[in-house]
Amino acid sequence: MHFDLTDLKVFVCIAEAPSLTQGAKTAFVSPAAASTRLKNLEAQLSSRLFYRHNKGLELTPAGKNLLRHARLMLQYAEQIRTDFSGYAADTQGHIRIYANTTAVIGFLPEILALFLAERPAVSIDLQEQFTKDIIRSVREDAADFGIVSGQIDAPDLQRIHFSTDRLCVAVPQGHELAEHTAVDFQAALAYPHIGFHRGSTLQQYVDEHKQRLGVSTKNRINVSGFESVCRLIEAGVGIGIVPESVIERHRHTMAIVAVPLDDPSAVRERSIILKELDALTPVSRALIERISLHMQAPPPISFQAAFK
Repeated sequence: MHFDLTDLKVFVCIAEAPSLTQGAKTAFVSPAAASTRLKNLEAQLSSRLFYRHNKGLELTPAGKNLLRHARLMLQYAEQIRTDFSGYAADTQGHIRIYANTTAVIGFLPEILALFLAERPAVSIDLQEQFTKDIIRSVREDAADFGIVSGQIDAPDLQRIHFSTDRLCVAVPQGHELAEHTAVDFQAALAYPHIGFHRGSTLQQYVDEHKQRLGVSTKNRINVSGFESVCRLIEAGVGIGIVPESVIERHRHTMAIVAVPLDDPSAVRERSIILKELDALTPVSRALIERISLHMQAPPPISFQAAFK
């Protein structure tokens, strides 16, 4: 059985897109050519890969199975091209990263800006996801690596710890909680809160604690970035639960105070998770090293050895 890599690439692009037209555009082929390639794949596999309906395409069980294999085959093909390309491998390539909210709108923008400025030929696909989706995507090779915080149940994945942060209650200067040495969730939730939009991993963390404590209050306002949260807190609109590193970044320009959150889960170990470091492309390994160094946490000895 012979597989054309272009057929597989087109199939993956369509599977990850909302429609055949959009998937064909991503794969740089016409919709007609994409449709022909899909039909050829279905004929070769004697399996229907998509259910076709008026809202678009939906993967069949066979299609989901092929998607898993196709991603692996394309990843291996890309690695072969990289290994035999003859150019500085860590200066070209594409990286897909799934990360939590703190990483996406916290420290990653600065790191990626510097990294990409040094490597004009590198492209990065960064997506904000829930922790469970990050773990699943790394397992299924849908992402090169993921960035998570806190404890995770994924013994089958490699984990590289690169920094430690702590969740705090951010309050405006003069707030009655500002003089407290610590505050627990129950006390913090008694005040109006500035939160994050649905889909934020940090908001999910807070909502889970609300559910555990039987608290049903809604956020006074939801925003999408840490700076917006801090500015609203400074203005006295409410308080919020944010990483200590975020408050430290803004406390010199905003009248806000960090009050430690008295909860065991408030200490957040930030880690990179991946299937196998040696299997990643050189540019992916270079970015992982950059993240570790930027966050001032030296990579583990085993990790450093991979770059020698």
